[in-house]
Amino acid sequence: MDSHVNDKCLRSKLVARDAVEDSPKNQDFAWPIKGLKLLFEVKLEEESTIWEGYVNWKKKPATKGQHGGMLAASFVLVVEVMESLAFLACGCNLVVYLLHYMHYSPSEAANNVTNFMGTAFLLALLGGFLSDAFFITYKIYLMSALVEFLGLAILTTQSHSSWLMPPECNPTGPCEQVNGAKAAILFVGLYATALGVGCIKGCLPAHGAQQFDETTINGRIQLATFFNYFVFCLSFGALLAVTLVVWIEDNKGWDWGLGIATLTILLSIPVFLAGSGYYKIKVPSGSPLTTIFMVLIGAIVNRSMPQNDTEQQQTVTKDDIDQTQTLTLSPNLKFLNNAAVNKPAYDFLNNCSTKQVEDVKIILQLLPIFGCTIMLNCCIAQLSTFSIQQAASMNTKIGSLNVPPASLPAFPVIFIIFLAPLYDHIIIPVARKVTKSEMGVSHLQRIGVGLLLSVLAMAIAALVEIKRKRIATRSGLEQQEPLPITFLWVSFQYLFLGSADLFTLAGSLEFFYTETPETMKSLATSLSFVSLAMGYYLSTVIVSIVNGVTGMFGHRGWLSGENLNHFHLERFYWLMCILSALNFLFYLYCAKRYKYQSKGASF
Repeated sequence: MDSHVNDKCLRSKLVARDAVEDSPKNQDFAWPIKGLKLLFEVKLEEESTIWEGYVNWKKKPATKGQHGGMLAASFVLVVEVMESLAFLACGCNLVVYLLHYMHYSPSEAANNVTNFMGTAFLLALLGGFLSDAFFITYKIYLMSALVEFLGLAILTTQSHSSWLMPPECNPTGPCEQVNGAKAAILFVGLYATALGVGCIKGCLPAHGAQQFDETTINGRIQLATFFNYFVFCLSFGALLAVTLVVWIEDNKGWDWGLGIATLTILLSIPVFLAGSGYYKIKVPSGSPLTTIFMVLIGAIVNRSMPQNDTEQQQTVTKDDIDQTQTLTLSPNLKFLNNAAVNKPAYDFLNNCSTKQVEDVKIILQLLPIFGCTIMLNCCIAQLSTFSIQQAASMNTKIGSLNVPPASLPAFPVIFIIFLAPLYDHIIIPVARKVTKSEMGVSHLQRIGVGLLLSVLAMAIAALVEIKRKRIATRSGLEQQEPLPITFLWVSFQYLFLGSADLFTLAGSLEFFYTETPETMKSLATSLSFVSLAMGYYLSTVIVSIVNGVTGMFGHRGWLSGENLNHFHLERFYWLMCILSALNFLFYLYCAKRYKYQSKGASF
C-alpha cells in the first residue's frame, strides 16, 4: 500500500517536472500551462497599452500608439482654421453689414456686434459642460458644426434675397432700419451661428488637448505646443477671413462672403471625421456642475455641523502604477470643508467626499485669474467696433490698393502667425535653459504679459484718436469723405492687442486645462472663451454707462451721434486704459497668491 502511494507521488512529480520542462512525452500537460501563461501575459500587455478612461470613436478602449498624439491633434488644428474662417467671416465685418445694409446707427451696430460675439463665446460654457457631463467631445463638435452651418445658411439666404432685406436708403429721407420678420430672420441666423460657434469653442480645444499624456514630460511639452498652434490656427483662419472673405463681401456682395463661410464650416465636418481612427476620446464622468452645487450647498447648510477631519484613502494611477494617496481637507477656502461632514444637517443631503471638496476649491481658486482676463477682452472688443469705424473715416489706400476697414485685424493675426512659432521653437527653449524649468515661462507670466500689453494698447489708441480728431477738426467735423490721414495709424492698437491676445489666450487655455481635475477639463477650458464673452458684454455695459453719465444735463454723450467725428472716443480710450491698469495691478496680487496644481507648471 505504501509502495503504491509512493510510486503514485513519484509519477505525479515526474509529470509536473515534464510539464514545466516541456518534455515531448508530456505535451498534453505542458501546452495548457503554457497557454494560460501566454494568455495572462497578453492580458497584462493589453492593459498596459490601453488609455484608461478613453475610448475611440467606436466606443472601444483607446490604445497607446494607435490613438492620440500629435497626429490626432493635427486634424483638430486644421478644423480650427476652417471654423475660425467661417465664424470671423461673419463676425469681423458684421458692424459694416449692420450699418450699411440693415441701417442701424453706429452705437446700435456696435452693441449688436458685441452682443453677438459675446453670446457666441459665452455658449462655450454649454459646449464644455455637455462634453464633461453627457456627450463626448467628438459628438459635440459634429452637432455644433451642423447648427453653425444652418445659422450661416439662413444669413446667406437673407443677404442674397432683396425681399428679405430692408429697402435701400432714400437720399431725401432717413434710412429704414430692418424690422419685423426681416429682423427676426437676421437674429435667428446670427444666434444659431452663435450657438454652433460657442459649443465648438467649448469642445474643440479640449478634444485636441485630450490627445496628449499629461503624466509625462514629453506629453506636457506637446500639450503646450498644441495650445500655441491652436491660437496660430485660429489666427490663420482669421487672416483668411479678414482679407480674402472681407474683400469678397465688399466687392462681390455679402451673399458671396457668407456663402464661403457656410461652405467652409460644412467642409470642416469631413475633415474632422477623417481623424476618427486616431482620436482618443475622454469618457464623460458626470456633471461637474452637480459636484460644484453639491459642495456649495453642503458647505452652506452644514456650516453648524462638526467638520470631517478624517483622511480618505484613494487609489490613483500614476505612470501606470497603482498607488494609494492620502487626501486631506486643505485649510484654504476652509468654509467648503463643511460639505464633508460625517453626518449632514439634513437626511436628504449626502456628505461630499474629500476629493469633491478639493476639486471645487481648485475651480474657485481659478476664478480670480479668469476675472482678470475679462478687461483685456473688453479692450479687444473695440477692435470689432470703434476701431473699424475709425479706420473707415480715414484714407484706407496703400498705394493703388483700397483696403477694406474690416481687414484691419489682419495686422494682429499676421503678427500672431509670426510670433507663435517663434515663441514655441525659440523663446521657450531658451527660457527653459535659462530658468532650468520644464515650462520656461509659466502660464501666469504669459497671461500677465498680455494684460500689460492691453494697457499700452489703450494708451496708443487714445493718442491715435487725438491725432485723427485734430485732422478732422481742420477738415471740418461734418466731412464725410475719408480724412487725409492713413488708416495705418490705427494698426498700432491692433498690433498691441493682437500680441496681448496671443499671450493671454494661449496661456489661459493651457492654464485652465492643466490646473483642473479630469472631470472638469472641458468646462474649465471654455472659461477662456467665456472671458471673451464677458469682455464683449462688459464693453456694451461700459458704452451704455459712459453715454448715460456723460449725456446728463443736456450734454452730448461721449459715444453718441451719427458721425464719429463728434464722438469723444479718445476720452473713452483713456478710461479703458485706466481700468486696464487697475485690472493689471489686481492680477499681480492674485497671481502672486496662486499655487499651481499641475506638474511642471511652476518653477
